[in-house]
Parts: sequence; C-alpha cells; structure tokens
Amino acid sequence: MIRIFIFFLLPFILANCSLNEDSKIWNKNKKVNIDKKIEVLFEDKKISYNELNPNISLNLLKVDIQNKTLDNKNNFGVQKYSGKIKKIKNFRFAKFHNQAETDLSPVFLDDGIIFFDNKGSIIRFDNNQKIVWKKNYFSKFEKKNYPKLSFMKFNNKLIVVDNLSNLFLINIENGNLIWKKKNDYPFNSEIKIFDDKFFVIDLKNVLRCYFIKDGSECWSIETEKTLTITSSKNSLLIDENVVYFINNLGDLTAVDIFSGDLVWQLPTQSSDIINMTYIFKNSKLVSDGKSIFFSNNRNEFYSVNIKNGSINWINDISSSLTPILIKNLIITISDNGFLFVIDKEKGNIIKIKDIFKIYKDKNREKTKPIGFSISQDKIYLSNEDGKLLVLDLKTSNVLKVENIARDIMSKPFLYNNHLFMIKNGAVVEYE
Repeated sequence: MIRIFIFFLLPFILANCSLNEDSKIWNKNKKVNIDKKIEVLFEDKKISYNELNPNISLNLLKVDIQNKTLDNKNNFGVQKYSGKIKKIKNFRFAKFHNQAETDLSPVFLDDGIIFFDNKGSIIRFDNNQKIVWKKNYFSKFEKKNYPKLSFMKFNNKLIVVDNLSNLFLINIENGNLIWKKKNDYPFNSEIKIFDDKFFVIDLKNVLRCYFIKDGSECWSIETEKTLTITSSKNSLLIDENVVYFINNLGDLTAVDIFSGDLVWQLPTQSSDIINMTYIFKNSKLVSDGKSIFFSNNRNEFYSVNIKNGSINWINDISSSLTPILIKNLIITISDNGFLFVIDKEKGNIIKIKDIFKIYKDKNREKTKPIGFSISQDKIYLSNEDGKLLVLDLKTSNVLKVENIARDIMSKPFLYNNHLFMIKNGAVVEYE
C-alpha cells in the first residue's frame, strides 16, 4: 500500500519542485560527477521549435551508397533507391491483434523476405510472393498471447527471440528448428551478432550473450531493474570488442564483449524515471566509431564519447527516431515533425525545417513520425496517419505525400533499390 501511495503522490510533489541531481559516469570502479540538469518528471512537456536556415541547400551528392539493412553500428547512411514508389508486390500475412509494433523488421533476402504473423508463424516468401515455408513453434497457449518476434540472419540460419521469453535458431532453407531455449523473462530489444555469439536484452534490463550454435548463455550483465514494462525496444550496437546498449531507463552501458565485464556506464535520466518508462522512449543507438548518438522523447539528443562514456554535447531535440549519419552531418526528425541537420563534431544545429507544416493544425496534433530512410537524393518518412512523405534531400522540401495505409505502419526500409513498408496484414514492396 505504501508503494501505491507514493506512486500516486510523487507526481504532485514533483510538480511543485525541481530536481537538481548529478548524473554519474561509471568508468570501471570510478564515479565521475558531471553537470547534468534533471528536469521535472511526469510533466507533459510540449516542445516547440522555430525554423533555422530552412532554405539552406545541402550538397550530399558525393556520398557512399549503402545497400544493407543490418549493421552492428546501426549506421545505414545513404541507401540506393530510384524513388518511383510504384507498388509491385504484397507479401500477405494474418493481421496483428495490435498494430502498435512499428519497429518490426523483416529479414530481407535476395530471393524474398522472412516475416511472421499474429500467431507467431514464421513465413518465408519468394520474390513471387509465394510461401516457401511456414513454421510455427509455439504452443496453443502462446499463440493466444500473440507472439512478437525479432529476427537476425546469420549465414543460412535465423536467430529468433520473442516477447514470450523464447529464443531459437532455425534453418533458413527449410524453416526446420535447430534448437529452442527459454529465458526467465521476455526479450525486448533488437539482436546483434559478433563472431559465434549473439546479444539481446530482456525486460529486466539484462543484456544476455548466447552462443549461436546451441543457445547456451556465455554471460549476462544486469542494469537497474524497472517496475514498469515498456513497449519500446531497447537498442544495442557493437564496435570492436565492446557491446553498447541502452535500457528503458536511459542508462547507456558499455560491456566487454568477451568477458561481460562493465567498461563504463552513463545514466542519462534521474532514477525516478523508473515509474514512467511506459512513456519514455529512446531512439536506436548509432555510432561512427568515435561517438555514439541517440535521442529520447525527453528533449535530449546526445553525443557520447565511445571510449570513456563522457558526454560530447547535448541538444534540445525531442525524438525517438533513429538518427542517420552522412559524412560530418546528423539528420534526425523530431516527434513534432521538424527536420534537424546537425554538425556531428560540435553539435551545432545547421538547419531546422518544419516538414509538418503541410498538415492542418488539427491533423498535425494527431500524427507523429515513425521512422525515415535516406536515398541518394530523397528522404522517405512514414507517419502514424498512414502517410509516406517524400522530401528532397538537398532542400528538405516535401515533394509528394503517398497514402500507404489506413492506420499505423512501419518505418520505410530500402533494400536492393526497392522500398518496403509493413502495414497490418502485408509487407508491401515498391519499385
């Protein structure tokens, strides 16, 4: 009863006082104090921005073109896509019970895709939209709980974890099960692979390392536990011999990839955030090998030194979208529809463009951006209203608006000069 009383009383206390605590960087066994202003929690803070140099044109023609959907540093940069947005294929599956899973990702193959349906059936499609195989390894009880899966391809194998505590490995060629294990808690993150191991985070904010060959655990490391379950997936990346991850409390942690020993830890939020994790969201971590970049919906965009966890700079940007690095620039989009171009080294904001001004005020308040990808000359942004906005990369002007779905959908994926969108009941491929 005391905990319940405190939970409901705390917001009223905090509404009339301000918190001023020191954040701490953990480096081995040392605590280093840094100046970090902690803002009032539980406050519904609306962030407003003014445009800055909106008419500046960016010369990004001479950039390296990527053609990958998997990257240990989550740094996808510019990808190849001609931009016709002509629908050519529908890979259909049973509709999800709840289409709030906007960070779901298919596995892309040269000859098709792999995805799952609302009962947890894993489906491999060929390029003609025909089912190559369909497998389900869940019990009747588990199927009723609508399994949500995360995939990672490893050679001709598929690593799978879910929100029901299962982890398994299957053969991509035929869908046959190689092994299946059970964790104590559901998983809640993307998957990363290094050599013969893979890494994933569970709902108790535990990073776990498993051997791919048999699913046995090699080590685990626990961060601060949360009392509240969040729907937002945690992010991790790998650089050299260190795995970096952020939990749903905002703790950025670096761990030795072989031993599981703590290298450093940076808490970015007050410990009191434990009671609001269901609305707290971080973006994916992105790295250029020198710094880690990420943002959250608490109006904070971070650049962190990858070697020691010190903060390079913080900008006032509220965004849960994965930023994209292009040369010395960072491109991101705020939760209220402003595009930001940032100098990667110093954190200086070069440009702010209001791309949601195409909406009427009422419609603007009802939608949020989901995710974006960048081709050699355009930005593709999906929104919660089912629309895909196509922006000119150089000017940031909105060129066209495509109606993709009637409701919520995924971020756009670019692969092999095609664009893919997940809506409820289908993965749609555009030429």
